[in-house]
Amino acid sequence: MRARRAVLPEGERPATLVIEEGMIVRIDPLDAHYTAHDPGHAIDAGDLVVLPGLVDPHVHANEPGRTEWEGLETATRAAAAGGITTIVDMPLNSLPPTTSVEALRLKQEAARDMVSVDVAFWGGAVPDNADDLALLAAAGVCGFKAFTIDSGVPEFPPLSRDQLAGALATCATLGSTLIVHAEAEGPISAAPAPAGRSYESWLASRPQAAEVEAIEMLVELMKAVSGARVHVVHLSAADALPVVAQAQADGLALSAETCPHYLALAAEDIEDGATLCKCAPPIRDDGNRERLWQGLIDGTISLIASDHSPSPPEGKALESGDFAEAWGGISSLGLGLPIVWTEASRRGLFVTDLARWMAAEPAKLAGLAAHKGALAVGMDADFCLFDDAAQWTIEPLLLETRHKITPYAGRTVKGRVRSTWLGGIRVYEDGKFEGAPRGRLLSREKT
Repeated sequence: MRARRAVLPEGERPATLVIEEGMIVRIDPLDAHYTAHDPGHAIDAGDLVVLPGLVDPHVHANEPGRTEWEGLETATRAAAAGGITTIVDMPLNSLPPTTSVEALRLKQEAARDMVSVDVAFWGGAVPDNADDLALLAAAGVCGFKAFTIDSGVPEFPPLSRDQLAGALATCATLGSTLIVHAEAEGPISAAPAPAGRSYESWLASRPQAAEVEAIEMLVELMKAVSGARVHVVHLSAADALPVVAQAQADGLALSAETCPHYLALAAEDIEDGATLCKCAPPIRDDGNRERLWQGLIDGTISLIASDHSPSPPEGKALESGDFAEAWGGISSLGLGLPIVWTEASRRGLFVTDLARWMAAEPAKLAGLAAHKGALAVGMDADFCLFDDAAQWTIEPLLLETRHKITPYAGRTVKGRVRSTWLGGIRVYEDGKFEGAPRGRLLSREKT
């Protein structure tokens, strides 16, 4: 692969990627001379940016059990169309949830031979499965997801403070990361309940204080557990950034992600009844959004993940527009790269930032960084060709997700994935998929 604009770990530069048996075996100068037996120069990316295949560590594919919500087949097609070559599937909202090895095997069996990109799995930490965590870790899950508040589905209850402490201690012993939906019940119980079509009422029902309080609790628990690693998922409250930054300065292994919808959308622009924008934590105001961008820039927030949480259209209460009734989740898998690049480029940021936030750091979080997340010798030859100047309008009917609904419908964005390559083989190009699904099922790499 000849690339005038290859995004390598050390930065963007011209290079030729030499690929053998699905791996990058050399990175040569762009003008390197080759013999007829060395095909590493056969494809020219032209003026397109060659980005490492993105890694999305926060995808709810909902298979098995709620496959009608999405499913791994459609989820991984959407991922491939968006330049994502690896997803990590969340332990909910499938039935059963991935809280035992038996449930993990059911999910792996459902996924086999149908996924268009590589797939790894998170395990779940719930009140009654403490004895399953070590077994799940041995079976290869990337770490464990827990909630500090109602998850929205009864089969995946939250952990109490004491249960979180126990799960954190177990994860530290196993060398695993505990990833946490961090909202505290107290501030939410004290807030007014959401009412009808008013987005403002939904926003007021999930105050920033809920995230701040939950993260403060996690920091306290981490201080008591040697080797504790905690990752806060879908951070929306910029008020929590000083808490995260201080914990990091104190040497705690606390990290955080945010999502494209928190970086691109703002509460002021969400119309009443626009339930496609409902998620928890909620999309907050423009000033909050800018502070989240600053958190990314200064490294307090380490990565961007989709939190793709789809449902059938009826689950979003589209007719009534009632925020109290609608399922709380944003459907956006495959759109993250142009959504984020549109906003990042406006702020003077670079494609190298995209590679860090959406490939390298997610791979590191999931324990997959030995082979994923970067264009480097010895890594899987996963990459996408990205037209960073293209402008286009998102049309829901063209999406690969099962249900063609998204809050980004009609939005004009900058940047388009032209092709996606998995293990050196092109799997997607300009709206078309090539060959049978060739994604693999991954386990966390031993460190």
